[in-house]
Amino acid sequence: MIEIRQLTKTYGSLVAVRSLDLQIQEGDIFGFIGPNGAGKTTTMRILSTLLEPTNGSAFINGMNVRRHGRNVRRLVGYMPDFMGVYDDLKVFEYLEFFAAAFSVERKKRKSVIDGVLELTDLHNKKAATVDSLSRGMQQRLGLARVLVHDPKVLILDEPASGLDPRARIEIRELLCELKTMGKTIMISSHILSELEEMCDHVGIIEQGQLVFSGTQAEIHKQLSLHNRYRAQVGQGQAARAVEILSSLPFIQEVAAEGDDDEITITIDDSQADQGRVARAIIEGGMDLLMLQPTKIKLDDAFMQLTQGIVQ
Repeated sequence: MIEIRQLTKTYGSLVAVRSLDLQIQEGDIFGFIGPNGAGKTTTMRILSTLLEPTNGSAFINGMNVRRHGRNVRRLVGYMPDFMGVYDDLKVFEYLEFFAAAFSVERKKRKSVIDGVLELTDLHNKKAATVDSLSRGMQQRLGLARVLVHDPKVLILDEPASGLDPRARIEIRELLCELKTMGKTIMISSHILSELEEMCDHVGIIEQGQLVFSGTQAEIHKQLSLHNRYRAQVGQGQAARAVEILSSLPFIQEVAAEGDDDEITITIDDSQADQGRVARAIIEGGMDLLMLQPTKIKLDDAFMQLTQGIVQ
């Protein structure tokens, strides 16, 4: 649904995006991650036809964003990191304005607006003024705005920025619902734990260059963390388990974690399976309650794959 080929954007001597290649499949939620100044917003604005690339090309549903801007804009709903609103308008007036701007037929506007208000759970605020809404409600209104023309693609730049935990959860649930409706969603965020829960694929960008793109399983494989495990043994058996496992030649590192009789295990041989660890624990006379591979967190992957360089 989204394809970027050798995309470059420069501002004088500053290269904001450098030879970027990226693909996002239809119906995916794609998390776009990077430090401030990495090129995320620039890339999103180019895809939304708000910026011209210096070199390279970008396509939405096969259409070149530079050559077919008008058609692309009908397919895309873009929500910037800071949404300007008309404070003195009522919610339905605000949405009616944008429905008209996107040429939604007059006779259909009321049902369209009622539909997006219901979807974003703002139906009870239809007659409220925009400036009376909380920050979370204004973000939901921003999503309602980008949905009035029923776009196939949503490009959302920090939609959860500044929201309290409940509002962030509500936004996340709404995005997951939009995915079930067939929307392709590209989202940037600094709240990596939330992207981890809902994204099919992630892309990590730094200094305008893509350093990783793929699934979280592929991140796991690239960082060679598939030989780490978490185990839980019977009450009071953690110290004994550490002693037994640390004496084995294929165990690189083992340590007790907290007070829950859990231990973390790193196997030197990345091809070793869980069975060798399980046998060592059971044959040592301990109860094995749980043994599973350690799943890398997106925060950890981000720290390992980037250097913290800001342009």
